[in-house]
Amino acid sequence: MDHNIYSEVTPEIIRLAKMSEQADIIETELFTRFDVKRGLRDLNGKGVLAGLTRISDVRANKIVDGVQVPIHGDLFYRGYNVKDLINGFTAENRFGFEEVTYLLLFDKLPTEKELKDFCTLLGFYRSLPTSFVRDIIMKAPSRDMMNTLARSVLTLYSYDDRADDTSLPNVLRQCLQLISLFPMLSIYGYQAYSHYHDGKSLYIHPPKPDLSAAENILHILRADSNYTPLEARILDIALVLHMEHGGGNNSSFTTHVVSSSLTDTYSVIAAAIGSLKGPRHGGANIKVVQMFEAMKKEISDWADEEEVASYLARLLNRDAFDHAGLIYGVGHAVYSKSDPRAVIFKSFVEKLSEEKGLQKEFALYSLVEKLAPEVIAKQRQIYKGVNVNVDFYSGFVYNMLGLPMELYTPIFAIARIAGWSAHRMEELANNGKIIRPAYKPIGEDHEYQAIVNR
Repeated sequence: MDHNIYSEVTPEIIRLAKMSEQADIIETELFTRFDVKRGLRDLNGKGVLAGLTRISDVRANKIVDGVQVPIHGDLFYRGYNVKDLINGFTAENRFGFEEVTYLLLFDKLPTEKELKDFCTLLGFYRSLPTSFVRDIIMKAPSRDMMNTLARSVLTLYSYDDRADDTSLPNVLRQCLQLISLFPMLSIYGYQAYSHYHDGKSLYIHPPKPDLSAAENILHILRADSNYTPLEARILDIALVLHMEHGGGNNSSFTTHVVSSSLTDTYSVIAAAIGSLKGPRHGGANIKVVQMFEAMKKEISDWADEEEVASYLARLLNRDAFDHAGLIYGVGHAVYSKSDPRAVIFKSFVEKLSEEKGLQKEFALYSLVEKLAPEVIAKQRQIYKGVNVNVDFYSGFVYNMLGLPMELYTPIFAIARIAGWSAHRMEELANNGKIIRPAYKPIGEDHEYQAIVNR
C-alpha cells in the first residue's frame, strides 16, 4: 500500500477540519469576561503562580516603592548566579555541565572527589543496550531528530526491568542514565537519517567515558572525532546556559504535570521532548540562523546600519524571510531588559568567531542586537522592553561548530534533560496532587435527537 496516502490531506479532511474549527473557536471576549489567564499568563505577561520550586529562579524585575520595575535579567541555579558558576569553572579550566547537573539534582556544589565520582557514574551509564543502535535507531529513521529522540526514550522503557518503579532512588538512576545517553540517542539518530536519506557516510563512534558531555558530542558527531579546546568549552557553556530555566517554562511544566500522574520516567521525558520540539519553545534558534542566511543575501553592506534597520523593518512588515512578522531571537516572555544567558554567551561567541574567521558575521549579529529593539519600538506598541534572547546567539554558535541544523533542538534537549530530571525528582519528592487546572465549559446543552430527525 502506498505510504503517501497516510500523509495526504484530502478535500474531505479539509471540509471536516473547517467544521471542527467552527465548533472549537471561543470568542476572545469570553476569556476576558471569565478572567481566564490564556497561556497561564495575565494581560501584563506575568505568569500565574502554579507551583513552588527550589531548583532555579528567573529574575527580570524588582519592586521599587511598591511598583514592579524591569531590571537586567539574572538566572540562578539552586541559589547560584549562572554567571558566577560559568566564571568559576572556566577560570579553573573545567567543563561545567556535569558539575552544574550535580548542583541541580542535589542542591550543592560537588567537592573534587564528588565531582570525579559523579563523572565516573555518568560515564558508566553512557552505554546503550546491546543491539539498540542496530535494532531501534537504524530502523525507520525519522527526518526529525526530536521525534527520533522521543521514540528512543520510550523504547528504553522495554529494556528496564524496573521501568514503572517511581521510588526516588530508581527514578534518579533512570534520570542519570538518560542524561548520559541523550547525546548518543540524538547524534546516532542523525547519523542514521543522513546515511539512509542523504547518502552520507555512516559514523557510529562509541563514546569515551573519560570525556565530558560536550567533548563526547563533538567526538561522536564528527567523522574524524577532532575538535579544538575552544569548541568544546563553548559547547559546554551552551549546555550549561540551556540546562534549566525555572519550573514555568513549557517543557519543565510538562515534566511536573506528567510526573504528578505517577507515570514512568520514560513517558515523562518523552512528553517533555514533545514540548521542547515546538517552534515556540526549543526550535527558535533554527529560525534565527535561517533568518540571518536570508538577511546576508539581501543586504549588500552588513555594516550599514540604515540598510540593516530597513531589512528588520521589512521582517516586521511581513515583507522578508518567512513573512511571519517576527525578528527571531529577539524578545522573551520574562526578560525585558536583557537575557543573562545571551549576555554571558556573547563574549564566548566572539572568541569562537575569531577562531573561525567569522568576525564579519559576528559584527552583523551584534548590529542586529543593537538595532532590533529600536525598530520594534518604532513599529509596534510594546508594554515591556525587548532584547535578544539566548537563541539569538546559540544558533550562530552551532553553525560555527558545524553542527547540522537537525541537531540544534536536540542539543537543547541534551542540556535540558538535566533540568527536567531535577523537576521530576522535585515533583515526586513532594508527593503532590495530580496537576489538574480548571476549564470552564461555555457550550450550550442540547436534547438528543434520533438520527432520522437530524
